[in-house]
Amino acid sequence: MPFNRPEIIRPPSEHDSYYLPLTSGCSNNTCGFCAFSFTKLGIRDLDEVKQEIDAMYLYVNNNIMMPGQPDIVYYILSRWNGRKIFLQDGDALVYPYPKLLEALQYLNGKFPYLQRIASYATPQDILRRSVDELKALRDQKLGILYVGVESGDDEVLSHVQKGATHDQMVEAARKVKEAGILLSVTVILGLGGVKGSEKHVAETARILTEMDPDFAGALTLTLIPGTQLHNEMEQGRFELITPFQSLQELRTIVEKSSFTNCFFSSMHASNYFAIRGNMPEDKAKMLKQLDMIIARRDPALLRPEFMRGL
Repeated sequence: MPFNRPEIIRPPSEHDSYYLPLTSGCSNNTCGFCAFSFTKLGIRDLDEVKQEIDAMYLYVNNNIMMPGQPDIVYYILSRWNGRKIFLQDGDALVYPYPKLLEALQYLNGKFPYLQRIASYATPQDILRRSVDELKALRDQKLGILYVGVESGDDEVLSHVQKGATHDQMVEAARKVKEAGILLSVTVILGLGGVKGSEKHVAETARILTEMDPDFAGALTLTLIPGTQLHNEMEQGRFELITPFQSLQELRTIVEKSSFTNCFFSSMHASNYFAIRGNMPEDKAKMLKQLDMIIARRDPALLRPEFMRGL
């Protein structure tokens, strides 16, 4: 089957990267809150990946456009600073390992001055790889992996069909760190609903402490029509937390998490209020910000619903 190039979905920190698709969709397409649950995993042929890398090289070095490449390739290249690559799509680390290593070697051969290559990765992807395999990818400049943790509560993880447990995600984090690759994780406020909120945030704080990532971001659950959780909400089986309850969840996670050295933020557009800082040194400052906003309970201080997004 022909490979369908995916839309660009990437972490905010990859805004200046070139987006190179190795896969489309996500291998773990069962998560009950995620738009990727509507997708099927597509694996791009390695020769096609190399052709795009060749096209990148010709354009960057000779300003020549290779016939057959989509317009989006040259749109991104015209704005690219040549420093970073983000591998698409939802979990490019699932790409067959020998081919993944070969693709990165080819990429570095054409662009030896790359600073960093990045990818989303599921915990399952990471656990399939040995530390030595991850180190080999790191040697080819795979410098950061973005992992959706979502929750530390095994009941929540099972309910939303995450496909990985608390302990498995902690083990995946250990392997990434041992390989010398930066780890960036996200958690989702409200994923336990009203009934499961207390345990969700307690276990999420615990898993963040145990994973001890380099970067951590909090998102707020935004229900997507057609997904499992959206259907459960319509049927009265899942109750969304309120905006101020989401801030209380965020406060608990900040208070109860312990990090060695982590940049923590809630800057994502899904959130009602943004905080950011280095942990542990900025913990008190962030708690003070949250205490102020929670105490005032003024909706005008929150991001309005029409400005929230995925």
